Amino acid sequence: MTSVRAVLIDIDGVLTVSWEPLPGAVEALREIRAAGLGVALVTNTTSRTRASIAGALAGAGFPVAAEDILTAPAVTAAYLAEHFPGARCALLNSGDVREDLEGVSLVEDDPDVVVVGGAGEEFGYAALNRAFGHLQRGARLVAMHRNLYWRTGDGLQLDAGAFLAGLEQAARVEAVVTGKPSRAFFAAALARLGVGADEAVMIGDDVESDVLAAQAAGVTGVLVRTGKFLPQTLRDASGTPDHVIDSFAELPALLRAWSAQE
Repeated sequence: MTSVRAVLIDIDGVLTVSWEPLPGAVEALREIRAAGLGVALVTNTTSRTRASIAGALAGAGFPVAAEDILTAPAVTAAYLAEHFPGARCALLNSGDVREDLEGVSLVEDDPDVVVVGGAGEEFGYAALNRAFGHLQRGARLVAMHRNLYWRTGDGLQLDAGAFLAGLEQAARVEAVVTGKPSRAFFAAALARLGVGADEAVMIGDDVESDVLAAQAAGVTGVLVRTGKFLPQTLRDASGTPDHVIDSFAELPALLRAWSAQE
């Protein structure tokens, strides 16, 4: 790779768990900022808007503003505007992210597109069966991500990917995924920072959606052993991360070591 100019950072499980900072994460991000590197927080979080995420992180001490954050809902809104302009969209999501779905027409009945976000209590039988009915009637299926689970203060919790697979199989359709691991998501982050893929590093706790997906897009991938990381998941992964470190707190030292080798 060439000299690192920017860092793409997953939030949940990397910087925080249940919005509480992981040890050393605040200090590490401050050090990365002080080194003059570009920073984009790229997250599949669908329970909060960019402004809300920025407020929570800043309140915990992270040097972050809303413009540093790229969310799956924001990327989804851009995708819908390009590919389904004016479409009526039914949203199945836990949390209010309408602010990041600017321009999307949200409806309850007769949608053209079913949009699936992050899972929560809203993903009950009635809601899933209603989405299934829309898909049977010809609605398209767009998913903000395919994450099977994430880590909270109460341990691993099911996420939308577990339900999305059932909808796809039952309705015999395949979802378009707009957030990670889609290449378009990483391309949007790189374009925002004005850097090439070979000038960026992605750090995440999901070996497939964060790290290997970034590597497929030409970005150096770094996996952390925090958040949803499980040794078995790494062993069974479809590829090998470029680097594996114990936590985000170790990233500045890794970046310094790379710089010293140049």
